[in-house]
Amino acid sequence: MAIADPLIQLRAAVYDVIGCFRDAAYPGYRVQRVFEGFVACQKGGYKKPRIFIFKWKAQERTTYAFTHNKFTSTPMAPLKVLICGGGCAGPALAFWLTRLGHHVTIVERFPALRATGAQIDFREQGIATLKVMGIIDEIRAKLVDEAGVAFVDSNGKILGTVFANTSGKGAQSITSEFEIMRGDVVRLLYDRTKDDVKYIFDTTVEDFEQDEKSVLAHFSDGTSDTFDILVGADGQGSRIRKAISPADAPNPYRKPGIHMAYYFIPREEGDSNIRRTYQASKGRMIFRRTHNSTETQVYLILKDESPEISSVHRGSVEQQKEFWTQRFRGAGWQTERFLEGMKTTENFYSQEVVQVQTSTWHKGRVVLLGDAAHCPSPFSGMGTTLGFIGAYVLAGEIQKNPENLTLAFENYDKVLRPFVDEVQNIKIGLIRRGIPDTQLGVTIIQWIVWFVCFLRIPYLISRFSSEEKAGWPLPKYPALKPSN
Repeated sequence: MAIADPLIQLRAAVYDVIGCFRDAAYPGYRVQRVFEGFVACQKGGYKKPRIFIFKWKAQERTTYAFTHNKFTSTPMAPLKVLICGGGCAGPALAFWLTRLGHHVTIVERFPALRATGAQIDFREQGIATLKVMGIIDEIRAKLVDEAGVAFVDSNGKILGTVFANTSGKGAQSITSEFEIMRGDVVRLLYDRTKDDVKYIFDTTVEDFEQDEKSVLAHFSDGTSDTFDILVGADGQGSRIRKAISPADAPNPYRKPGIHMAYYFIPREEGDSNIRRTYQASKGRMIFRRTHNSTETQVYLILKDESPEISSVHRGSVEQQKEFWTQRFRGAGWQTERFLEGMKTTENFYSQEVVQVQTSTWHKGRVVLLGDAAHCPSPFSGMGTTLGFIGAYVLAGEIQKNPENLTLAFENYDKVLRPFVDEVQNIKIGLIRRGIPDTQLGVTIIQWIVWFVCFLRIPYLISRFSSEEKAGWPLPKYPALKPSN
């Protein structure tokens, strides 16, 4: 590799490392990423483009020095990565990999960008990840105004309220400071990656085969292609996970016997920015929350372990709506309004609440990400956070070991799994007791809620708890810093 003077002093009109490097007259080198103290460049002229690293150091206000670092200049061919799943975790990984100079393709089974879904949130280490990504301000601009959670009785009387912790210190409360609609996160990630990532919609991976050098993926449209890595970010029902799991692997689904339906209805004047939670008897619970000036979200939660309800989720939308209407009719509070709104809503989802627990996150050149690897269930409040953290850790380990993907995936598992285990350590029995079968059980919980809120216990817990959930600090990968 022919390089000009090993040390070059550059004077620039602006403090732009990329611009300064281009002024250094390195022909054929295209800046891919700027790290703290390093600039990564791609150079053509090889069978595969290669990445070279140069050190940089600020000399004066408008002067930079660039030095070829022979130790880190070993040519590295960009990896060709296929991500199955275009939700949140997959594009979050693509965000990092493209900035490291790799070539990424995302296949999504829906015919267009699925920028829909319910309200999600970011917590503790997830918020820290957004800061490292450099998108924290864009997320803030899209946040839902949810001030807290109020618990109400059958007449709508407020029994107690837990407000969001907006102090900037301590842990998040029941309501996170970073509440946002899933669709807004999906659109943000797509906008940030669409110029560097090849998106293929209405397509999925039907089958794949791999050897020590590559993965051959066969797509639903009849085509095939070869990749260095296949990432299964295809959700809790992941087909990629099923394909790499041992034949004798235990069922990955941990089922608490709880089901959920959620949908949008027109907003009314009394729908405030404080989420309402209502507990009825017969194992029923309802959430109502708003996210804009015209829509209100409704969540119906049902405790039921009967075989009947498991089959409901596989039925038509009309059958699902009929089931939920029958089970919640006469439940009290604003139930009749919610059931009437269900009839005409177009944004309706019905699902069983599950956790995904599997000991196999990777096999050969195939690796799982997000809910496909470790769906924690909605009751954890950590699904989105885990997806973003997992993408960050996986990208960081690939960057550290691009020539040894087995080691990269093993380290990804080793670093992330302890945190996942803590997040998934949910007391299912306690959750089930929080959805009472009898009116006496509802009354007892209402008294507990009143007492706890009266003493401001939730505030004290969140205000003085660690910002690092489970005491797990976010790993540091110096190369994973945005260049914007």
